[in-house]
Amino acid sequence: MIKAHYQQDETQFKLVALQIANHEAANKHVQAGYEIKRIVEQSEHAKPLVFPSLAEDNMFVMVNPSYRLQDMVIRPELQASISRVLQEYQKRAMLRQYGMANRRKLLFEGPSGTGKTMTSSVIARGLHLPLFIVQMDRLVTKYLGETSVKLRKIFDTIQETRGVYLFDEFDAIGADRATDNEVGEMRRVLNSFLQFLEQDGSESIIIAATNHVQILDEALYRRFDDVLHYQLPTAEEAVCLMENQLHGYDASFVVSPALGRQAVPLSQNEIIKICKDAIKESILTGRPLSSSGIGTLIDQRKTLYTKKQA
Repeated sequence: MIKAHYQQDETQFKLVALQIANHEAANKHVQAGYEIKRIVEQSEHAKPLVFPSLAEDNMFVMVNPSYRLQDMVIRPELQASISRVLQEYQKRAMLRQYGMANRRKLLFEGPSGTGKTMTSSVIARGLHLPLFIVQMDRLVTKYLGETSVKLRKIFDTIQETRGVYLFDEFDAIGADRATDNEVGEMRRVLNSFLQFLEQDGSESIIIAATNHVQILDEALYRRFDDVLHYQLPTAEEAVCLMENQLHGYDASFVVSPALGRQAVPLSQNEIIKICKDAIKESILTGRPLSSSGIGTLIDQRKTLYTKKQA
């Protein structure tokens, strides 16, 4: 923050200030976190966090990265992969001295709600970079050639503005070019993406995330520096997730192994929603958290999950 101040980098200064606010809130200093956010947002000298090249066509949504790696409940090998991305970026100058490049073009694949977007936030926060999510519905259009033109603008922005760029639901443009139902225009779009990705020499982190890795074009894998695989949580991981969420509200509540087993095969995102619902219900009714109440919420969520799979 001090460096950003003396370099008159107002955008970076505000990003760090908001990260401090989130850190204070996460450590139960809610009032301090709120006050920092209020000052940043209401300061008459503060300009909105908008970059001119990013505002065009509303192609991006800027997200304040608030998650840390320790907030995630994931397999050790996935945690190691994320840590490696962070370490290589932080020491990229050292790697360059030996003719090596850091990992910065990443493909995330796995079921919905398993932490792909959260990882993007973790990387952005860990590297003190803004997180930009590409709005795929605004990128892909029905007009011939327009999508490729927009894609070029996106990669121009990636070059100009250092940050973490997430192409969520990437299969919208990354589907296998050999599939029978693939139209010629989308083949050209994918070819353009592959070309832009290969030519990109920026210092930004580029992340493509998909729930449907089986339909991605094989040529994509050669263009990415690393592929991170996400899975639904095990019973033990479900217990850790619930403890992380619930102990901030009631540290005395014990999450039993039975609750963890009951939560399988829900995703991390669904388990987090269950915990938030349990906390809200406790606040509104005045009753303490209970295993039976959480179990009921799990069953309700699994009913929705079953219907979704039907």
